Amino acid sequence: MNLAPPGAVTLAGPLGEALEANRRGRLSTFITDETSPAIALFGPELVATNEEGDWYGEHAGKWLVAATRAAVRADDDTLMARVRRVADWLVERQDADGYLGNYAPSRRFMVPQPPKPVTWDGAPALRTWDIWTHSYLVLGLIEVWRATAAAHYLDAAKRIGDLAWRTLKDGAVSIIDLGNHFGLSATVLLDAAMELHAATGEGRYVDLGELIVASMQGEPRNRLPSMALAGADPSEIATGKAYQLLWNLVGLAKLYRATGNADYLTAVRSQWAAVRERHLTLGGGPWGGVAHRSREVFNAGNAWSPEGYVETCSVMAWIQLNRELLAILGEAAFAEEIERSAYNDLLGAQAEDGEDWCYYQFANGKRTHTTYWRCCKSSGAMALEELPGVAYGVRRDGALAVNLLGAGTAQLRLADGSAVRLSQAGRYPFVGPLTITVEPDAEARFALAIRIPAWATGARVIVDGEAVAVTPGTYARIERTWARGDVVTLDLPMEPVINYAMQHNVQESLAPGNVPVAQEVLRRDWIALSRGPLAYATGLIDGYRRNETVRFDDGVPAVTVDGDRLVLHPAGRAPIVFEPWYLAGGRQDGSWRLTWLEAA
Repeated sequence: MNLAPPGAVTLAGPLGEALEANRRGRLSTFITDETSPAIALFGPELVATNEEGDWYGEHAGKWLVAATRAAVRADDDTLMARVRRVADWLVERQDADGYLGNYAPSRRFMVPQPPKPVTWDGAPALRTWDIWTHSYLVLGLIEVWRATAAAHYLDAAKRIGDLAWRTLKDGAVSIIDLGNHFGLSATVLLDAAMELHAATGEGRYVDLGELIVASMQGEPRNRLPSMALAGADPSEIATGKAYQLLWNLVGLAKLYRATGNADYLTAVRSQWAAVRERHLTLGGGPWGGVAHRSREVFNAGNAWSPEGYVETCSVMAWIQLNRELLAILGEAAFAEEIERSAYNDLLGAQAEDGEDWCYYQFANGKRTHTTYWRCCKSSGAMALEELPGVAYGVRRDGALAVNLLGAGTAQLRLADGSAVRLSQAGRYPFVGPLTITVEPDAEARFALAIRIPAWATGARVIVDGEAVAVTPGTYARIERTWARGDVVTLDLPMEPVINYAMQHNVQESLAPGNVPVAQEVLRRDWIALSRGPLAYATGLIDGYRRNETVRFDDGVPAVTVDGDRLVLHPAGRAPIVFEPWYLAGGRQDGSWRLTWLEAA
């Protein structure tokens, strides 16, 4: 599927509101010029003394990507001028060999460093995020080049890629030694290499990508491609670091597109399926934080807790992975996962002002806005700017595709070059009815493919008074001669859904005769509410309690709809009001959101 080009889509509703808050807030205030702290890091005086830098250099590349997209979609000349000023300032400081990072000469990725110890996170002996920062700079510079067609931005990105290629190909430096999590934080360069190939068509960037994959395979605790092909759970690969692992999968998907190597796609799909089945919150975000696992690391495949939590950077990488698979395979499931995480764990991390963001989010826990330098503020802003591009597209058979549901417009082109405007209207995701108005330049025959959510049992699609056959979890394909003003009506039933989860521990032992026996030693059952694509949450119970055990007459939970809210009616106590998860607590710092209640 060819996804919609920049500037072709305008989203309204909750997603559109979040995008505009993002443009006016984070993207217009965090970086304004070269004196902004996140850019001043690259000044020669600071670079010369930076022996123990951290990830902070990533903000430059992330901002360039997100701010460029925001400027294009909103036709914001002021923001675009800032983007070009910052990009030009950075390019002017690029060394002759292509280096554009913020590390002192002795600490740069081209210089072999002392051997790394074997620690839980596979970190280098000297902390370094140099190759990580350069990966984001490549992505940012390419994005500016695509928006402006100014060749010096692409040239700067190419010089970074060529420096990496020269450094790594002779084997003096291994990319595994350039990032923690047994190399995962450095092998993300795969994504940047593939973007360079897409922009230039030059084969050495594919060679760089293949070299990175070979390096992964050479690290026994990483081996991402072969372990994925063998069916490994994401938690078992390297340290299971969610953000980095998902970003590596994005790069691997792009390497498949460049090479056609089916093993790469099979590996990516295997990991995608495992994440979807075992590692997402009700709101669609990749989660960790259970038992011994790091807060940012995938939980063991069978672990669950209402207090597990999501890193916003991981939400961004999950959206990007689904974007790649949607483009490659065109399946509705990938668009559905983007929509679910966007309407829940992404919007739920952003504050209403568009500036503040949560680093971590808990299914059951307190909302906490993070500090100035934290990675997730830039990742959240970047993830939002992915949404217009994935909302619509053109399928391989020429059908115009509606991938994300919700108010907004798109300007797409048919195979003959003529334009078609699509406009969605309605209060989705809060209620089900939607209309799509089709406005071709002139009367024309073509197909319209509309994603029908998997949860929408009983969905109805009507065109010109006639019902169209639909199957939830697929695209409804409507091929006909369209005239300006034709309207497609969607009726998506949104009954409340009771979701169940079990928290349990199992102890394994041997019975006489060495027969394995598993005994459950702890079990707690939990319920949560959803409706359509939205997860729901309540606040502190009775204003102060972090949990409640609920019971129901005849054991059947009773839920009613009250406008955009859901009301749970337990036996023996007052009803409990739930609201859409991302809105719970008024999106205020310090507010509590409880998704799961214990069931008696």
